[in-house]
Amino acid sequence: MATEFNYQQAAEQVLNTEIEGLQQLAPFFNEAFTRACDLILNNRTGKVVVMGIGKSGHIGRKIAATLASTGTSAFFVHPGEASHGDLGMVTSDDIVLAISNSGESAEILSLFPVLKRLNVNIISLTSQPNSTMARLADIHLQISVPQEACPLGLAPTTSTTVTLVMGDALAIALLRARGFTSEDFAMSHPGGSLGRKLLLKLSDIMHYGDALPKVAPDTLIRDALLEISQKGLGMTAITDSDETLLGIFTDGDLRRILDKRVDIHTTTIDQVMTTSPTTASPDLLAVEGVNLMQEKRISGLMLLNEGRLVGALNMHDLLKAGVM
Repeated sequence: MATEFNYQQAAEQVLNTEIEGLQQLAPFFNEAFTRACDLILNNRTGKVVVMGIGKSGHIGRKIAATLASTGTSAFFVHPGEASHGDLGMVTSDDIVLAISNSGESAEILSLFPVLKRLNVNIISLTSQPNSTMARLADIHLQISVPQEACPLGLAPTTSTTVTLVMGDALAIALLRARGFTSEDFAMSHPGGSLGRKLLLKLSDIMHYGDALPKVAPDTLIRDALLEISQKGLGMTAITDSDETLLGIFTDGDLRRILDKRVDIHTTTIDQVMTTSPTTASPDLLAVEGVNLMQEKRISGLMLLNEGRLVGALNMHDLLKAGVM
């Protein structure tokens, strides 16, 4: 059944309300924010333990994950579970990041006496600077908003968005302060595409041993073609008895010699091979291998270690590895 309700207008009102809330956040990046960053940055032995209940808990999990992936050791602990044993994961070296819009969450406040006895530093994120959590914390970060996007003022909307941005601001400020790099990020994301691009080396995906296509220089072209077909890389290396690379022969080379009507049954491969092929080290990053192959406009690459052939790969291998 059709309705005359304007969904788009309602969505735009949410957007405008949340934008206004985010704009109000700027003054809270103040001296307290600097002290919070310094406290976390200078903590060499402990972790940031994020706590929150309800919607603040959901946001807290995201903040903990963002901190952890950007170089700040962090994890989330549910306040309810902490009261029943999980608080044992918190040590005196840790910093607790406690999140509550009201600053009066009973589940979190009930943990404060124990945290204080452990001499744990507490950073609170609340919208109320005079709340119990704000007063008891070592550092208070304010996250007040003019209004929630929910017209009833009940569902946490703008407040959770602002809290998330405050968490992002902490994480990224710390990332920049410690000089965290894309390589560091990849180390904590080895399963992601960035991790594959930044950690994977050509040696991790190359063909070697019996899978490596190679023939002697006096091999007939017809027999070299059999080697190419069996190994499936669209090329073969030509090496001497010491595995020194003398040249390569590719599918493209085959098309060119057929145009010249070269007899593949009587001609040896050393007469038609490319004698100065592009090569690389197996220690080269896979993403650098892609760049090299694209720059040289080649689809295959021979890998050498101290001048001797140790591996080979082609563009399909790089595609399969998720580097491209």
